[in-house]
Amino acid sequence: MKQSQTGEFYGQTNKTINLEGITLTDTVYTLDKVDWHYHENAYFTFILQGNVIEGNKKEIYNCSAGDLLFHNWQEPHYNIKPEGFTRGFHIEIEKNWFDNLDFSAADLQGSINISNPDLKFLLYKIFRETKADDSSTLLSIQTLLLETLSKMLRDNKSDTGKKPTWVSEIDLILNDQFSDQLSLDYLSKTLDIHPVHLSRDFSKYFNSGLGEYIRKLKVQKSLQLISQKKLDLTSIALDCGFSDQSHFTRCFKEINGVTPSQYRKILFG
Repeated sequence: MKQSQTGEFYGQTNKTINLEGITLTDTVYTLDKVDWHYHENAYFTFILQGNVIEGNKKEIYNCSAGDLLFHNWQEPHYNIKPEGFTRGFHIEIEKNWFDNLDFSAADLQGSINISNPDLKFLLYKIFRETKADDSSTLLSIQTLLLETLSKMLRDNKSDTGKKPTWVSEIDLILNDQFSDQLSLDYLSKTLDIHPVHLSRDFSKYFNSGLGEYIRKLKVQKSLQLISQKKLDLTSIALDCGFSDQSHFTRCFKEINGVTPSQYRKILFG
C-alpha cells in the first residue's frame, strides 16, 4: 500500500505552506480514483469546492464543500472523485509538533467525518490565514489548530458518556430543517420534552443556545453554496433560511469575521 509523504496529495497543488511541523496544502483533485493508501502524518481534509467520496475500513463518506475529515497517522483510505471540479485544503501535523507542545493526540479517533460546525468554522479561519501570509500567520494558525484539536478531544470525551435520546433526535431535526421556521413549541412536542428542560439543557450538549446553533447550521450551509460561483448571495441567503441578504451578511460576519462577499473573494482569489 502506498504511503504519501508530507505535502503529497493526488492532484494539482495550488499552494503549499510549511510552518514548523505543520504543512498546509491547497489541492485541486484531478484523479477520478485514488486506490488504498495512507499518509505519514495526521491531517485534516477540508473540502473547499466540489465533491469527493472517501472510504476507510469502517465507513464511506460522501463529502461536499464544507465537509471536514480527520485522519490519524497511517489510516488507510481511498478516494473517488465524481465528475466536476473538486478542491481540498489539507493541514498535516507532524508527530514532533504534538510532542513539542506536549499535546496528547492519543484519544483522537483514526478516521472520522467531523460534523461540529464550530470546528468547520475554525478550519475556514485557518484557510483565511494562509491568504494573509504575514508575520502573525504562524502564531495564528498554531493557536487556531490547537483550539480545533482541543475541541475535538472534548467532543470525543463527551461522546463516550451516555446522552439522553432527545440529543441525537434534535440534532437530526435541526440539520434537516434548519431553514424552516422552527419554534420551541414544535421541537418540544416533537421530542416529547418540556420546553424548559430543552432550553436549559441544550447548551450542555451543543455548546451554544438553540437559536445560535440554528444560525450556525445556516451559515455552514451557506459556505457550501458560496463555493458555487453561479449562485448569487441573495439566493443563498433565502435557500439557507435567512430573512434577507442583510440578515445573512450580519450572521455570517459574526461567525466568520468576514462578509459572504469577502469570503467568496478569498476562496476564488
